[in-house]
Amino acid sequence: MNRGTTLFLKIAVILIGIPVLAICIFLVPEIANFAAELFPDFAYIKYLVLIDLYASAIPFYFALYQAFKLLNYIDRNNAFSQISVYALKKIKFCAFTISIFYAAGMPLFYLMAEVDDAPGIIVIGLVIIFASMVIAVFAAVLQRLLQVAIDIKSENDFTV
Repeated sequence: MNRGTTLFLKIAVILIGIPVLAICIFLVPEIANFAAELFPDFAYIKYLVLIDLYASAIPFYFALYQAFKLLNYIDRNNAFSQISVYALKKIKFCAFTISIFYAAGMPLFYLMAEVDDAPGIIVIGLVIIFASMVIAVFAAVLQRLLQVAIDIKSENDFTV
C-alpha cells in the first residue's frame, strides 16, 4: 500500500484532537467555576468537575494516539497483525473508560442542570456516554473480526 493512503484519516485524527484540547484549555475551567458558583457551600465541587473532565481527556488522547498508530500500521502493510488487534483493544478500553468517567460525573451534570434549570446539560453528558459506548462496541467488533482474519490467514499460511 502506498504511504500516505491514510493521510486523510491521519489529518482527521489530528483535527479531532485540536477542538478537544481547546475545550480542555478554555471551557473546562469555566465549567468548573460555573459549578462552584452554583454551589457556593460546596467549594470542592469545582475540583471534582476539573478532575472528572480532565481525567476523561487522558483516555481520549490515548485512543487518538492508538488510532494514529493503527493508521501507521495500515500504511506499513501491518494491518493484519497482532499489534493492530492490540491497538483496537486499547481503543476499546479507552472508550469504556471515558463512558465510565462521564457516568460517574452524571450526578454533577444533574445537579448543575437542576439548579440552573438547563436540562440540556444532562443530554450533553448522555450523548458523550452513548457515543463513547458506540465507539467501544465498534472497536470490539473490529478487534474480533481482525483476530478472526489473522487466524484464518495464519491457518492458510500453514496449509500452503
